[in-house]
Amino acid sequence: MSTLPASRFLDRTTPPHIATLILMAGIGALSLNVFLPSLPSMAEHFGVEYGLMQLSVPAYLATTAVVQITIGPISDRYGRRPIVLTTVLIFILASVGAIYAPNFAVFLICRLLQTAIATAFAISRAVVRDMVPQAQAASMIGYVTMGMSVVPMLGPAIGGRLDEAFGWQASFWLLAAGGLLLLMIAFFDQGETLTKRDGDFAEQLREYPKLLTSQRFWGYCLAAAFSSGAFFAYLGGAPFIGSEVFKMEPAEMGLYFGAPAIGYLIGNGVSGRFSVRIGINRMILLGALLAVSGMALLLFLDLLGIMHPFVFFGFMISIGLGNGIMLPNANAGMLSVRPALAGSAAGLGGAFTIGGGAALSVIAGLILRPGTGARPLIILMLITAVLAVFCTIWVIKRSAIIEDVS
Repeated sequence: MSTLPASRFLDRTTPPHIATLILMAGIGALSLNVFLPSLPSMAEHFGVEYGLMQLSVPAYLATTAVVQITIGPISDRYGRRPIVLTTVLIFILASVGAIYAPNFAVFLICRLLQTAIATAFAISRAVVRDMVPQAQAASMIGYVTMGMSVVPMLGPAIGGRLDEAFGWQASFWLLAAGGLLLLMIAFFDQGETLTKRDGDFAEQLREYPKLLTSQRFWGYCLAAAFSSGAFFAYLGGAPFIGSEVFKMEPAEMGLYFGAPAIGYLIGNGVSGRFSVRIGINRMILLGALLAVSGMALLLFLDLLGIMHPFVFFGFMISIGLGNGIMLPNANAGMLSVRPALAGSAAGLGGAFTIGGGAALSVIAGLILRPGTGARPLIILMLITAVLAVFCTIWVIKRSAIIEDVS
């Protein structure tokens, strides 16, 4: 049972309000996808091939994974609040730097420095686990991610419109403004939730094996990684599908691109409402099976020659729905294996998820070529969704063994 006081908005002597946690997660999500419709114009601006510019997506994801590995134990040792304030400031400066970058190399450096914002998402989950126990954590994480799921739903559409009206730089001005808003609200609202800080940083790092030797932690991480992997493969491949297969303009592609977020919003609502009642493991399995069903049906339609933007992007809602149900529960599960290491677990879990996503994003870019259509991407997403089901079954079996022993 948490001994923390009840949250009061804009009172930094209490834990952060849920609106602040939503903003922390939302700015990170916006940074991931708002500029995707602008990739072709950004490639033209810096005079590089589209494929090279597209690699900024997996490079960002890979750097995010490294950031989350290190930030977990740091926040467990030094607290949640100072880490969020510092990294959000770095994000703001990097966003402005990307706008004025004189060449692609400088832009890429600034883009990778923007991964500092990933700490806000990881720490928002750790803060939830600081405040409430496992079942309630899954529910609260569901509501947090439900609120922030509007961001990736609207982000590409907004980015596409901004690109047409003001150029690609406008998306990065939007990110800088969002970061500034988060910095101000976090400063006045985010009270420290880490109440126990034992040992030094080296001792904190030595606690990692307790997580890495837990089969349940691995199961939750891999289930989340494969489930998210389908979405990250979509991030890596959908711009190609939209521009090369369906011949869409950036603004039109932006409208379609947010389709998974519709399902994610609904799935988060389901998770927030039913996780406590149904249990996190069964919710994870439900989410994984929904994603598999959607991709299997989309592949069937593609084999029949039924392929249209409404069909392709419409079925991506099933990926969002599955992830919206699965991920809050998988995150709550991995954070609860060792509750005292919630920050480390959030960082490690996020690193596995984002690192795997980076790899799948690269693979998606490599397997799509003129003339292939959308089928290679659909197959890749189906495979990753199936693997998420197997990992979930593994977790359920391990949990049953632990219950039998206890």
